[in-house]
Amino acid sequence: MAGLFITFEGGEGAGKTTVIQHIFQKLIAQGIDVIQTREPGGIKISEKIRSIIHDPEHLEMEERTEALLYAAARRQHLVEKVFPALEQGKVVLCDRFVDSSLAYQGYARGLGIDEVYAINQFVIQDCSPDLTLFFDIEPKKGLERIAANKNRERNRLDLENIQFHEAVYEGYQKVKARFPERIKTVQAGQSLEAVEQDAMDIISSFLNENEKGGNNEINYYGDSR
Repeated sequence: MAGLFITFEGGEGAGKTTVIQHIFQKLIAQGIDVIQTREPGGIKISEKIRSIIHDPEHLEMEERTEALLYAAARRQHLVEKVFPALEQGKVVLCDRFVDSSLAYQGYARGLGIDEVYAINQFVIQDCSPDLTLFFDIEPKKGLERIAANKNRERNRLDLENIQFHEAVYEGYQKVKARFPERIKTVQAGQSLEAVEQDAMDIISSFLNENEKGGNNEINYYGDSR
């Protein structure tokens, strides 16, 4: 029986990385067989690619190169970590997935959502998340959070101007409109406790529905099963 694939999406400073860690611990406490991972990264090769993509010294990186590096890290991560976990019936919580590439590289970088989607279809073999939480926050507020958090990893994307981050936000709105049944919105401008509770409510409801319905088949982009 296949597991369930849940992804966390949002712009810089949305707080999803903190929330995913807390939810992971809560699900473990409930006895759920769950793993937590991230993109790019999650396994050795993909973490090395992450360091290349995020290095603030790599400002000359071209848009298509960036998109392809994300795709390469994604493929290795899926093969080594995500696919095996799903095959074992686990719940997989992943910080970012294809939707990030569509919003960041497809829309904000101007490569085209459909074009970046096509690249990633080759990578993911049509596998998509069963549920995606989009952490919605105004780009300006998200960047203010980053500036105030001295412990947060500073990466190349943090150096982009506000117009880029606003374009990312617009890109996510288009991605949400394309996959409305899968993507659920969490208002990330609230307190951490409120954001975490809203996210947990969505996930708990989703897990309960799947348990009752016995529907643990992996969903696919464009496939309603």
